[in-house]
Amino acid sequence: MSRVLVIGAGGVATVAIKKMAMNSDIFNDVMVASRTKEKCDKIVGSIKGCNYKTAQIDADDEEALTKLMSEYKPELVVNLALPYQDLTIMNACLRTGASYLDTANYEPRDRAHFEYSYQWKYKDSFEKAGLTAILGCGFDPGVTSIFTAYAAKHVFDEIQYLDIVDCNAGNHHKAFATNFNPEINIREITQKGLYWENGKWIETEPLSIHKTLNYPNIGPKESYLLHHEELESLVKNYPTIKRGRFWMTFGQEYLTHLRVIQDIGMASIVPINYNGQEIVPLQFLKAVLPNPQDLGKNYDGETSIGCRMRGLKDGKEHTYYIYNNCKHQDAYNETGMQGVSYTTGVPAMIGAMMYLLGTWKRPGVWNVEEFDPDPFMSQLNKQGLPWHEILDGDIEFEK
Repeated sequence: MSRVLVIGAGGVATVAIKKMAMNSDIFNDVMVASRTKEKCDKIVGSIKGCNYKTAQIDADDEEALTKLMSEYKPELVVNLALPYQDLTIMNACLRTGASYLDTANYEPRDRAHFEYSYQWKYKDSFEKAGLTAILGCGFDPGVTSIFTAYAAKHVFDEIQYLDIVDCNAGNHHKAFATNFNPEINIREITQKGLYWENGKWIETEPLSIHKTLNYPNIGPKESYLLHHEELESLVKNYPTIKRGRFWMTFGQEYLTHLRVIQDIGMASIVPINYNGQEIVPLQFLKAVLPNPQDLGKNYDGETSIGCRMRGLKDGKEHTYYIYNNCKHQDAYNETGMQGVSYTTGVPAMIGAMMYLLGTWKRPGVWNVEEFDPDPFMSQLNKQGLPWHEILDGDIEFEK
């Protein structure tokens, strides 16, 4: 229907591109671009009968991005590169008249800090240009925000308490590995925790608040409070939320490795001089850790990600739990990638579909919960991420 430029060639991009090819009636003209063109060629070459184009691009280089977009003329750019590159890609979109979609908010390369304010500042520019920017269209952020929007539309008159819960109960059979880019993953979980309560943000020491939660088809898992970006937009767009938190599960072996990595300085993002060459310890660590794209073949178990809510409907209090479980081997058998890449790549494809169909086309910069959730929710069931809901069940939700 329209030209789409996908920037990135990692696990998430692999899933998104393969799912686009499975929906070729909509995605019939796609270019895949990354720093290493061979990676793009490998993805496209693995799809039978696929005629998608490929290109080399440095997503840090705004001029190179602008040149590529001017030549290819995409209607939509799907940014599946690194969060550091969000702003250069958004700038190039504005310069060339392309709309924009990403899965993670911007963070500066030299500071482990992320928030939406960097990208929200582009709202007027995209609106004046008649272009759409869709922020955070992975799973969390992404589907969890759409789950919240769906609950606000169909279940509650007023959402008062929200817990986003993310469990990976899989086993990749490695001593230590991250499920997506190690540099981004370790920066995220070593930051201080942050949650919203009674109109203000409360900061906590990293991984200091935790409790055991039960997950469907999985059972009890220790879950840790983290700072996660979707809460920033959700409490803004749903001001009745009195408390919003994000929880993620980690095993003790993972946390032990993480503590050692921090203790010996390998989680640092401060450049050091080694044999006359400047290196960043965390980037070096990324180079020696297992590639998340290579974990899928032996990955078993499943993920469970969802939203647990308490609120009011017709003056009465109710609880609501909406979630998806995704088996790693099912994801691998379909796309060659593990479940964490799958649960991010599929929603990115669906978000792009929503834009191309005109369902989510609105000038400005928007978080996904600001669009109609229903057509997206319908596609989740069709595209491999079916959702389930529990109304007024025991969701271990204290006030």
